[in-house]
Amino acid sequence: MQMEDLKKFIKKEDQRLRKYYGNFEDEEKHILARTVKLTEELGELCDEVLSYHSLQRQDKLDKRDANNLSEEFADVVITTFLLAEAMKVDIEKALKQKIVKINKRYKK
Repeated sequence: MQMEDLKKFIKKEDQRLRKYYGNFEDEEKHILARTVKLTEELGELCDEVLSYHSLQRQDKLDKRDANNLSEEFADVVITTFLLAEAMKVDIEKALKQKIVKINKRYKK
């Protein structure tokens, strides 16, 4: 998948979510809801990481689906991009700038 494909998907998903859940009366509540959703998705990813390392109760491990881990990673990425979209952050530009910054750390 190319970045442009992901950005198009995010715009489309944002429109679908707004249509499904309705528009918030103010953008601040919309951003807060997206932030809380990101926290929820991150919690689900953490749960899957624990399961992956067999650090959960046995009944949870018995119900574990091996595909869930990759799906939870995807949920975190998508929700992060949706939050960036809501906050008018150019995520592609931000990622490029961050990568440059990180690479500079190792050139010293």
